[in-house]
Amino acid sequence: MIEIILFQPEIPQNTGNIGRLCAFAGCRLHLIHPLGFEINDRNLRRAGMDYWHNLDLIEHQDWHKFLVHPRRPERIHLLTTHAKETIWQTTFEKGDGLLFGNEGHGAPDFVHQCVDKRIQIPKYNDQLRSLNLAVSVGIASYEALRQLKN
Repeated sequence: MIEIILFQPEIPQNTGNIGRLCAFAGCRLHLIHPLGFEINDRNLRRAGMDYWHNLDLIEHQDWHKFLVHPRRPERIHLLTTHAKETIWQTTFEKGDGLLFGNEGHGAPDFVHQCVDKRIQIPKYNDQLRSLNLAVSVGIASYEALRQLKN
């Protein structure tokens, strides 16, 4: 299993779509608070549709609580535009965590300092900064799952 970690997500529709993806793909979802919305937000549930009850979800009060949680992933890969290595150059292992910063600010320096590796999704247009969070989670998680299946 691959674990998806969202650091203080801000947009409920993204988190709902990511929750649906995680339920569909059999990935655990970690949400690190504070969130930019309430978990019972109508938009979150609409995006996650009826999959939310199938989701393996762990909420963490803050970054420190996540780091000491007994069910946190052993290895954490931070997806960031500041990385040199891509998801295609990374060898994923069962139980790895894919960490994503929030939509507005990414991940702060103290998060960068605590991860095992920083990786990025290959970019073919240098004029664009990044992809939508939910799209990024889908691309990275399915690359990891593809590797684990082979």
